[in-house]
Amino acid sequence: MNRYPSWKYILIAASVIIGLLYTIPNLFGESPAVQISPARASLKADQALLGKVEAALQLAGIPFDGIYLDDSGVKVRFSNPEQQLKAKDRLIENLGQDYTIALNLLSQTPDWLLAIGAKPMYLGLDLRGGVHFLLQVDMQAALTKSVESTVGDFRTALRTDKINYTGVSRENLEVQVSFENEAEREKARRLLATTYPDLTYTTTGSGTDLKLKAVPSEQAKKQIEEFALKQNLLTLHNRINELGVAEPIVQQQGFDRIVVQLPGVQDTAKAKEILGRTAALEVRMVTAHGTRSDARDFDPKKTEDALKGIIPAGSELLYSRIGEPLLVSKSVVFSGENLVSASPKPSQQGSGAEIAVSLDSKGAGSMKLTTREGINRRMAVILVEKGKKEVLTAPTIQAELSSQFVITGMANLQEANDLALLMRAGALAAPMEIIEERTVGPSMGEENIKSGVNSTLWGFAAIAVMMMLYYMLFGVVSVTALAINLLLLVALLSMLQATLTLPGLAAIALALGMAIDANVLINERIREELRDGNTPQASIRIGYEKAFGTIMDSNITTLIAGAALFMFGTGPIKGFAVVHVLGILTSMFSAVTISRGIVNLIYGYRRKIDKLSIGQIFKAD
Repeated sequence: MNRYPSWKYILIAASVIIGLLYTIPNLFGESPAVQISPARASLKADQALLGKVEAALQLAGIPFDGIYLDDSGVKVRFSNPEQQLKAKDRLIENLGQDYTIALNLLSQTPDWLLAIGAKPMYLGLDLRGGVHFLLQVDMQAALTKSVESTVGDFRTALRTDKINYTGVSRENLEVQVSFENEAEREKARRLLATTYPDLTYTTTGSGTDLKLKAVPSEQAKKQIEEFALKQNLLTLHNRINELGVAEPIVQQQGFDRIVVQLPGVQDTAKAKEILGRTAALEVRMVTAHGTRSDARDFDPKKTEDALKGIIPAGSELLYSRIGEPLLVSKSVVFSGENLVSASPKPSQQGSGAEIAVSLDSKGAGSMKLTTREGINRRMAVILVEKGKKEVLTAPTIQAELSSQFVITGMANLQEANDLALLMRAGALAAPMEIIEERTVGPSMGEENIKSGVNSTLWGFAAIAVMMMLYYMLFGVVSVTALAINLLLLVALLSMLQATLTLPGLAAIALALGMAIDANVLINERIREELRDGNTPQASIRIGYEKAFGTIMDSNITTLIAGAALFMFGTGPIKGFAVVHVLGILTSMFSAVTISRGIVNLIYGYRRKIDKLSIGQIFKAD
């Protein structure tokens, strides 16, 4: 008798139900939406912002289908694009430049499905529509910026060691230091070669016009360019988060280019604005402060004068996040480029939290020199974004600091984590220019989806007709197993939140064609056993057992090919490989376990079977 134990039927039923639940969200489609996110890193998306957005829309009489708050900001769904555009204009008027208002598309999946984690698959640019940018990184500017910082480093190093020089200048990528005597030049060469070994040094001139020239070595140039590209990639990732784009693609292309694909983004202008945003982190000394009394002021009256408009030369008046006025030096101690890491951690004092900061060698040298004479003074951490400067924190210097130190005074770990994120969100290491821009409209994406779905459905229909005509009832069983296979494949892709592209749709169609092979093998094995004179029950059992080895061998070789595509491929090829491999796994489960379970339900409980409905069986003469 061919019977399954109860747990196998429970497994099959659970698989089908779960597959159905996680496939359904893909049928609801998307609705036009507006996303509101902070334009400045020091602002937060919170319940207050949600209430402000909701009140603005209600006051303007603009209906909306839903509003909610998530990690990327406040999102509002609308029933049509007209309401979406009206809402955007109204929110820009109410919220001003402090918030980014971007058009987007959001899933219409019901909340009860979202509550159990059932979300639709992400769709790629070719299916959902969106924007594609190709950006060129200005490597020459990155090198120039690095050499320009070397000029200041040379001055600091020479003054610290009291080496006499007449001037330090830059010409293209060459730093020139002028001296009046050979002894001072030689002392400087030994010092700088030891401190900055990545530079190549040469000496020129005679008499009192002696020069020491330094240029980056080829290896140093390569490291600067690689760092610039990696830093720009990281910064672009951080900025794209503001758009709330699901599964954006930000990847290197060649030596000095970056590809950015933003599926679902409708507002190209806003995307360009965010990608091109400039931001920087600077650390400067506070010369006077307004309200705190736990650190020494050089001149307390300076703040009062500054508030009246009398600002000393070399200083500027800034405000902290809590509104405290601070008179800050324009001289930068170190910038975000010198920041290696900023990690929040619980305070060693037992309460509150702090940030462990690590600097590179250049930042450490400047920090050591400044803090040596600045104990008990305050140092301001300043975020410069869109031309606006804001003091994130202004701790008091308690000892001479170097490459590693801690910033204390945070009330809790969350505050420390937020500040650390702001410190790590640096600027672009090198300027970039958009050299290619493409927009894929939602209508084109819908057409691609329609074509891909139609090809899959027509292929499925053709296979179903052929199988049912040729294998009769066993063909119906095979088609049912194939339908469940498709259900499980889509459910798996949704559960993994994979990105589906046109190559992925092609892989689904291919998976259907390959999945039916296993059913054909099983059916032909059962026919062969019947031709050999075995009973129907024995033919079913032996047919599945013998076919299993062949199915396993063929699928393992195909899995190896799919794994190779995933490991060595990129972009669309990788997406094709993921769907291909998952399709093989689901087809093995559906062809062997599910189809046999259905056959067992039909024939397994019959004591006597005269004939199997498996089509015409031809015997050899």
